[in-house]
Amino acid sequence: MKNFWINFWKETEGQDLVEYALITAAVALGMIAAVRGVVTALNSLYESITAGLALTP
Repeated sequence: MKNFWINFWKETEGQDLVEYALITAAVALGMIAAVRGVVTALNSLYESITAGLALTP
């Protein structure tokens, strides 16, 4: 792993660095979208449960 980082920083071609940055950005955006979807689903589930409990005597 150490050799990877040494070679990564010694790399002189900027194209590879740009590609890594774009891939990282795409993965980050995908993760943000997935987390937002999960949060929305959990919020809906929580609201359904609390509404059901409020109706129970």
